[in-house]
Amino acid sequence: MDKIRFRLVYNRKKKLNKFGKALIQVEVYQNRKKIYISSGIYVNPRQWDSCRSRIISHPQAEELNRMLEEFMLELQWEELKYWKRGIPISLSVFRDLRAQPHDEKVTFFHFGRNWVEQSARKETTKKNLMTTLDLLKNFHPYVEFSDITYSFLQEFENFMRQRMYETNTIAKHLRQLRTFINEAIKRGYMMAENYPFKNYQIKTTQSKHTFLLPEEIRKLEQLDLSLVSESLAHSLKAFLFCCYTGVRYSDFIHLDERNIVKIKGKKWLMFKTVKTDTEVSIPLYLLFQGKALVLLQEHKHDLNHFFHLKSNSSVNKDLKKIGLMAKIDKHISFHTARHTNATLLIYNGAQITTVQKLLGHQSVKTTQGYSEIFSGTIIKDLKKCKF
Repeated sequence: MDKIRFRLVYNRKKKLNKFGKALIQVEVYQNRKKIYISSGIYVNPRQWDSCRSRIISHPQAEELNRMLEEFMLELQWEELKYWKRGIPISLSVFRDLRAQPHDEKVTFFHFGRNWVEQSARKETTKKNLMTTLDLLKNFHPYVEFSDITYSFLQEFENFMRQRMYETNTIAKHLRQLRTFINEAIKRGYMMAENYPFKNYQIKTTQSKHTFLLPEEIRKLEQLDLSLVSESLAHSLKAFLFCCYTGVRYSDFIHLDERNIVKIKGKKWLMFKTVKTDTEVSIPLYLLFQGKALVLLQEHKHDLNHFFHLKSNSSVNKDLKKIGLMAKIDKHISFHTARHTNATLLIYNGAQITTVQKLLGHQSVKTTQGYSEIFSGTIIKDLKKCKF
């Protein structure tokens, strides 16, 4: 069987439409014969890099290039299916494919990305949904709607477990996949009777509010940073800042020097949370002996750099190393800082409603979760500590 070659071609007819744009097509070549399949994507000449066959200088360049890659992958997959069965393939197969209605050619990834990009959801939610799509693509590079069955979900879950994902992280990705499935059914890409989650149980474990004791925070504060890399030191200082303030990772990375506000000569941290769009005001001089202010003073000439962290997962890997160095026998993640802040404030007598405002919780019930974790053992441990 003769191999088929695919390549992207721009403006084959050397003619722009009335909007000054031209079509991107896929050239399918075999035995000196060619056919051209429309991608449905039009760009102007300045937005096409002919050397790399990629869209450039376009507001949605990344998304459009991803769509083109997935379209090429779909065509290559069609060829591979014939090769696997030992059936000769010719260009007529792609002529037939080209003649199908557009919706019949939409892959699950194509649908998913388009839906996320066009939705009115928050940017953080969109990012999380895209993360699930990327993970799914690592598991299975090409997915048709009909592929997603009960067995497919089991295999995807096993794939994540083999990569040592936590149970609740797996549950998060499965819930997000379920969101895509629900939307696909609403739009007619899948039949409701084929709903793969009908009898599928998403497993979760009760979240543990892991927090650090004051003596454990001191261990981190006293670490010799000359022995660690600059990146590791940065992750540690950012983590400590959030222990002192209760700030989430998603909010920390969106801070800059404008969020440090002076009120009557005292410095406050003021921002709107990414997760709930809630206004938060934190009196830095009153919390944890003003230790957050000391860190800000250390970085007064590069505050924006201080607030610019690498990815949450990368920082969590750093914190795991730091925990081992400090001989802290706990699983530490960036969110541990927020739990630490809330737990110690409540233990020291802060009112639930005060902590609620400092953390930016919309409901006091969320904050009450921290006050309800005090078992006899925890109280005993805290009483031993000097704050």
